[in-house]
Parts: sequence; C-alpha cells; structure tokens
Amino acid sequence: MKNILITIALLTSCFFAQAQTADQAFKKPLKEVISTIESRFKVKIRYPEALVADKQVTYAEWRFRPDLETTLHHIMDSQDITFTKEGEGKYKLQAFQYHLKTPEEGKQQLNYLSTLSPDITSWELRKTNLKNCIWQALEIAKAPAKPQSQPIITQKRIMDGYSVENVAIETLPGVYVSGSLYRPLKSKGKIPVILNPDGHFGDGRYRADCQYRCAALAKMGAMAFSYDLFAWGESALQFKSEDHRRSHAQTIQMLNGMRILDWLLTLKDADPTRVGITGASGGGSQTMLLTAIDDRIKVSVPVAMMSSYHSGGCPCESGMGVHLCGEGTNNVEIASMAAPRAQMIISDGKDWTQFVPQTEFPFVQRIYDLYHVVNKLENAHFPSEGHDYGANKRKAMYGFMAKELGLDLQKIQDTTGNIVETGITIEPFPALYVFGEKGEKLPANAVKDFEIVEKMFTK
Repeated sequence: MKNILITIALLTSCFFAQAQTADQAFKKPLKEVISTIESRFKVKIRYPEALVADKQVTYAEWRFRPDLETTLHHIMDSQDITFTKEGEGKYKLQAFQYHLKTPEEGKQQLNYLSTLSPDITSWELRKTNLKNCIWQALEIAKAPAKPQSQPIITQKRIMDGYSVENVAIETLPGVYVSGSLYRPLKSKGKIPVILNPDGHFGDGRYRADCQYRCAALAKMGAMAFSYDLFAWGESALQFKSEDHRRSHAQTIQMLNGMRILDWLLTLKDADPTRVGITGASGGGSQTMLLTAIDDRIKVSVPVAMMSSYHSGGCPCESGMGVHLCGEGTNNVEIASMAAPRAQMIISDGKDWTQFVPQTEFPFVQRIYDLYHVVNKLENAHFPSEGHDYGANKRKAMYGFMAKELGLDLQKIQDTTGNIVETGITIEPFPALYVFGEKGEKLPANAVKDFEIVEKMFTK
C-alpha cells in the first residue's frame, strides 16, 4: 500500500510538471503560489483577497530562490505587489505604492544625488532644470488665465490683538478656494505675508491647531492666510472627496497657493520682500514644492513631511510626476531648492521624518553650504512626537519666523519669556465658512464637475 501511494504521488508530481511548460509560460494562480511559499518557507502571509484575485504568475516556479525574501521579490514585483515583515515568520502584502521607498533606498538615492551637484555651478544648473521640469510636469502653463473676479470677503471679527475674515478666491474659472485671513489689529507700514496651506488632518483648516498658529502669527505682526486643500473643507461643496485624489489636484493646489499670494500682495500693507509659508503633512508637501517654484517666498517651514523615502501618498502631493524630474528626485532635493532662502525643517520620531537629523538634513545642509548660508537653515526635531503640527512644533516655527521675517515674538511670550498661545479664540467651524453651512452662498458660476476642470488644461 505504501509503495502504491508513493507511486501515485510521483505520477501526480510528474503530471503537474508536464502540464506546466514554456508554451503556457509556466503560469500559476498567485494565490496558489503564495500557498506554496508559505509551505516551503514555513511562514504566514496575509493579504486582502481583492489584491490577489484572478492574478496569474508567469514562470512561477522559476522565480523561487533558496532565500524567502528574494523569492518574494521575484514573484511580487511581477504583480505590482510589495511585502513587509510584521514579525517572525509573518508577512503582509499590499499593492505597490509608487510614492514609497525603504529608508535605505532613500539614503542611497541621496548619496547618488549628491554626486550630481558637487559644487555651486552644477547645483544651480540642476536646480534650474528641476524647476523647469516641475513647472512642466504640473502643467501650470496650460492653466487658464487667472479670473478677474474680486475675492469674496466676509465680515471681519475682532479678537484679542488680531482680526479674522474669511475669503474665497476664484483661482480657475468657477473654481474657488476658501480660507481665513488673520491680521494684526495694530501695525505700521508694510507687514509680512505667511501662507498656511492645509494638510491631511481631520477637520481641515477649521481645527484648533491651525487657528492657534495663524492667530499667533497675526498677533506677532504678520498677515497669515490658511486655506483648504482641493476638494476638502468648503471646496467639497464643489467637488467630490474622491476628486481630491485625482492627479490634477496637485496642480490646482499649487495654482491656489500662487494665486492667493497674488491677491495678498495687492493689499496695501503687504510686504512682498517678506513672504513666508508653512504647513504640515500634505501642507508640508505644498510648502516645499511651492517654495521650489515660486521665488517670491523667502522663508519656508515644512513640517512632518520632508523625507527621502516618502514622496506623499496622495496624488495631490505626487500625482503629476514631479518626483520623476531630473531622472529622479525626492522631497529632500525639492526642499533644497529653497536655498539660499531661510528654511526650518521640522521633523519628529514617529513618522517618515524620523531619520531627518542623520539622513535628510545633512543633504540640505550641504546645499546651503554651497551658498555659504548654513545659518539660514535649521532643523527642529522632536523624537518623541508624531505626525502633527502640535504646540512644540508651532513654537519652533514662531521663533524662526520671528527671526527671519522681523516679527515681534514678545507678543506671544509670558513674563518669563515662554511662548504661550493665550488670548486666542478658537471659533466654531461655521464661523470660518464663506459660503454658508450648506453652500447656499456659492456663486452661480461655481463648477461642480471635475471633468470640466480637467478640460481647462487641455485647451
């Protein structure tokens, strides 16, 4: 009986070996291949069923190697699937994420990029090429001319040392971006302008930390403008939430920032020589990219975003392929394009900025050193903090903006010199709306179809 079973097993094995030939590309279902990997290497692999459903692996058995992770690479790379180790003998599969590398791959790319710009001449050439390529990748030149309509401005609210008014600006025909303008109550002459693009945080620009930040900057003597991401906040009155993850959202957000700045600089007390920008997460992506392509910005503070191995997981940050410029770049090199202008990079220990002090910051520092302005660059790192624009990060930014833009830091300091955010009113969300709680005040020409917007870039 035992010999019979052995014979059957050998015949079965032989049958399957003969059934899989080069004529069929040795094809096997991915799910079956995963089971073979689990059995052969004594591991457990978890994955969503939709990720592997109906997928076939060509030359499946030919991709196996004695080493588990080499085998996984050979097989999963062919399916646009990546894997991560979750523990001893445990792995997880997920769809390929174009915006991510490993930290080691990010470090290797920085080492390579360093060889492309060993001196100021080579860097200036690369910077110019990158800027031109980014401009083309974003398709900004294809955008319609800026509408000539006047901003819609709500009633001003008077607070302790500052005022707030809500503003909507038509940045493309029928496309509005809403924000809130915070200004000092008392000022003399020209004052700094600070853009505050929003990031991917719950409650958008209405959240308390955003109100604290802009109000404090206003109390210090600047006009600070916070504004919505595309298809978030009041922009969601015009567009679906999924439109935020369309690639042209990145272009629209860059246009929003530039055209908001166009308007702010028409204000009689705006100082065009003292323009700053700061934002966290997706707002940090906007901060770096807008600074790289708009020379009007003199001071930038990207928060919880600059990384060599993470380019921004939302198409609104990376969808237009700007990171493919120069045969491959990353947010570290893009942030370096701010040089020789002042920049503070704020990082933390619990997201993809965790290695900034030892990996990313030295790269930017080297670029600033080419201009002999290392004193214009700072890194505030908070190893025990996470992905936010929390109080400690804000305080670091306040000090840097005060120093570089000539603001009065004492306006937000107590008698012992500590920075405090007292005397700031956190308004309820509806107080920050331009178009009403249900969008009842939207202009008649407001576009509500993203396809119409996309066609604006094809004319």
